[in-house]
Amino acid sequence: MKIGTKCVQAGYTPGNGESRQLPIIQSTTFKYADSDAMGRLFDLEDTGYFYTRLQNPTCDGAAAKLAALEGGVGAILTSSGQAANFFACFNICEAGDHMISVPNIYGGTFNLFAVTFKKMGIDVTFVDMEASEAEIAAAFRPNTKLVFGEVLTNPGVRVLDIEKFARVAHAHGVPLIVDNTFPTPVNCRPIEFGADIVTHSTTKYLDGQGVAVGGAVVDGGTFDWMAHADKYPGLCTPDASYHGLTYAVKFGKAAYLTKLTTHLMRDFGAMPSPQNAFYLHLGMQTLHVRMRQHCESALKVARFLQDCPQVKWIAYPDLERDPMYARARHYMPGGSCGVMALALNGDRAQTVRFMDALRLVTIETHVADCHTCILHPASHTHRQLSDEQLRDAGVDPGLIRLSIGLEDADDLIADLKQALDATF
Repeated sequence: MKIGTKCVQAGYTPGNGESRQLPIIQSTTFKYADSDAMGRLFDLEDTGYFYTRLQNPTCDGAAAKLAALEGGVGAILTSSGQAANFFACFNICEAGDHMISVPNIYGGTFNLFAVTFKKMGIDVTFVDMEASEAEIAAAFRPNTKLVFGEVLTNPGVRVLDIEKFARVAHAHGVPLIVDNTFPTPVNCRPIEFGADIVTHSTTKYLDGQGVAVGGAVVDGGTFDWMAHADKYPGLCTPDASYHGLTYAVKFGKAAYLTKLTTHLMRDFGAMPSPQNAFYLHLGMQTLHVRMRQHCESALKVARFLQDCPQVKWIAYPDLERDPMYARARHYMPGGSCGVMALALNGDRAQTVRFMDALRLVTIETHVADCHTCILHPASHTHRQLSDEQLRDAGVDPGLIRLSIGLEDADDLIADLKQALDATF
């Protein structure tokens, strides 16, 4: 099936006389006829449902659709994108371990790695996303467990060279984990370029309406855990808490997600509600149509802004003048996303006046849904970072993030123009 057909059809196939839409199984628990049947579930000898904190049919239906879209062997939903990135890394890291990340990532993820992981005993080295393979390799240690990056950085909208980071990661026997929130699998499928695990904030384009916070972890099934058993004892040695089973042996390509479910979801409980999973599944049915429109409108707006004298610079990889254009065409030939970054020829006060003058475009913490929205990361999402830390994370203190929605592009351009004229 092509990607558009998968958006509509994958993940849930009703039987004769069953609900056309994925049913909302709004139940915390599930009934079994005898004790042994439930016991086999707890022993991981059978598959099924017993408690929604671990698994739920509605959540699994939405996860299966996303796994099909990404080309993975499976997926699990989480309560937020932040939880997804935490689970994806912590599933194979523990106190005393080390990981590598590019610094050009969402501010909340940067803080998770730089501050919270440090408190948990996990050390993170940040390597410039434009570093050479030799420079990336120099950051590895004997206890390095993974490499992390964002396909399209938030908020700078820079394009990760997935193949380069995958080559270095695999040469050192570790997986590459990438966040694919902005492009979505409609515009980029990182597993095809060498990524092993893909994460999402499903709150963004996958939902598309801004109605449900959520996240997801997709396993490509491409990394051979047993080939590096010494690095990943949690997957490759017997687990005493489950009668001595070895995940990589018993579950094969499902080992990583099985461990994530039975350990992290069990202990941290960051599972989305079935209702939110239903919204996500519904949103993904139109993803291929929406992403096409987001990209078309964003390119039209970006071309307008790049010629405005009030605009100091603009970053949007679908623009021919953008330094990331060639790389974006390689990884995202159909378009990147609807998000762009820009800065004005003015100070912070003028930036604020410009945003306050907008009438159609709204100031929101959110990004990547059907409404066009704007924010100034230094004042909002990244305000916990100093100007120096912002620059280290690839964020200009004057950067404005503009997310183009599904309104008519000409109306958006008119609103931006009147706000620029009112400010300068």
